[in-house]
Amino acid sequence: MKFELTNEIAHKAKIPHEILLTNLIGNHILWFVAALGLAGSYWQPLALVPVFSLATLSYILWRARRSKQLDDWYVMCHWQICAARSRLFIYMLLLGVLVVILGWIGYTYFGMMKVAVVAVSGGVGILPVMVTVLILILMESDALHQANLHKLSKGTVEKYPVPEGVVILEDDSEPTGVDTHTSSVSG
Repeated sequence: MKFELTNEIAHKAKIPHEILLTNLIGNHILWFVAALGLAGSYWQPLALVPVFSLATLSYILWRARRSKQLDDWYVMCHWQICAARSRLFIYMLLLGVLVVILGWIGYTYFGMMKVAVVAVSGGVGILPVMVTVLILILMESDALHQANLHKLSKGTVEKYPVPEGVVILEDDSEPTGVDTHTSSVSG
């Protein structure tokens, strides 16, 4: 659905997506790869990746809760979309951490081979997180574009109904090209 909004509101609606994209691209891809190159000598840059990520994700969740009282409806909807995706990412990160911890326990207490632990941790723990990062980058890039176009999905509008006074320019829920007039056939 497309709405009649000011450019200021559209700009505010883009902010949560820009924050999450900065975390995903800047932190989890660019900084992580750069820090991984230094990990043999310095572990501190690599340790900043989860610290920055948790701070960013926590801020998004906190701000999304505040958005329900502070922001215009359209801006609030975009904060809620971003918060839902942030929760999904947190769950994937927790899954990755759990698998790595289980691998460490298997290596330390059950005598698993180091190669097996690395294969399981990488395949079951880290790979789903990497795939999630890439999918979320695509989804957030699209949400950023939709915010710029003053659009929201039908599902979001159903979850957060349009308040009085918001003008709908295009309604995707109404069928197009279908004649809604009834006709009678006389025989």
